[in-house]
Amino acid sequence: MSALPQTMLNYITRRDHRVMLRLNSWRAPRWIRLWMICATRGGDGWLWYAMSAVILLFGGPERFSAVSAAAIAATVGVLLFMWLKKVTHRRRPCAIASHCWSTLLPPDQFSFPSGHSITAFAFAVPFSLFYPSLVAGLMFCAVSIALSRVITGMHFLSDVIAGAAIGTILGYCAFVFYS
Repeated sequence: MSALPQTMLNYITRRDHRVMLRLNSWRAPRWIRLWMICATRGGDGWLWYAMSAVILLFGGPERFSAVSAAAIAATVGVLLFMWLKKVTHRRRPCAIASHCWSTLLPPDQFSFPSGHSITAFAFAVPFSLFYPSLVAGLMFCAVSIALSRVITGMHFLSDVIAGAAIGTILGYCAFVFYS
């Protein structure tokens, strides 16, 4: 690896570890802990399945295109993050340092990129583009899920930023394809 990419990677890693150490020792207020646990559990999939069902029932003439776009974006996202995790082998923050309040177990052993973030944005972006009146709620959910992965010690900040970017790109491309 050349000097510039290695220097950037080292910089990102140092910053990620600094944020991780601060968050792992932060005794968040009870309401934030509850919000983060609910958000991360919502990101396990049930929130997006429920939202897809509601859109299929009440989404009007664009409902099949909207759900298809989100489903395709999320499926490609899952395949992509599974491959990237196998390639990068980045350890999770919870495997490096213990967390002071979160006892969640990671779904797999590798951290990069955040699958929850990819999936959240892969669903939220096409749904937001098909139904602009829902953008605030959808983005709140997606950002909450991504943030929860960092605050609960499951991912580094760069993992969720990369995941959100990948999910956004996939969601937008799927929207363009289906609109």
